[in-house]
Amino acid sequence: MQTSIRVANMQDLAALVDFNQKMALETENKKLASDVLSKGVGTLIADANKGFYLVAEQNSQVVGSLMVTTEWSDWRNAVFWWIQSVYIVPQFRRQGIYGLLYAKVKELAQQNSNVCGFRLYVEKENIIAQRTYEAMGMEQSHYLMYEE
Repeated sequence: MQTSIRVANMQDLAALVDFNQKMALETENKKLASDVLSKGVGTLIADANKGFYLVAEQNSQVVGSLMVTTEWSDWRNAVFWWIQSVYIVPQFRRQGIYGLLYAKVKELAQQNSNVCGFRLYVEKENIIAQRTYEAMGMEQSHYLMYEE
């Protein structure tokens, strides 16, 4: 089946909200409020300075997505693109869809001379995702993440 990858638009809002809710429940057992999430996803789609979503489609159905946000690196005088909110509909997993999404991220970055690399975070227990990211050429960083 043919999969196409494109930058998300407002018509994808409902699918992206649904994917984020399912991903949060699946990976962290968290329930996200639809109204807050809808505003957050919509704000990102409307403001390219905040980042962008990519969606994967098959037969006009959105079957996967990821979000890219930026982090300025003063050490490199460039930005890292952070890959976040990765979700593939369960029946479409293990079919290379994430690889297509990641290839599109890299293609878009090549068109932007200010991108110095890609980063993402993954749950420590999510071994399947870790193996997928490693298969794409990513390596575990020496940094630990803290939050408050």
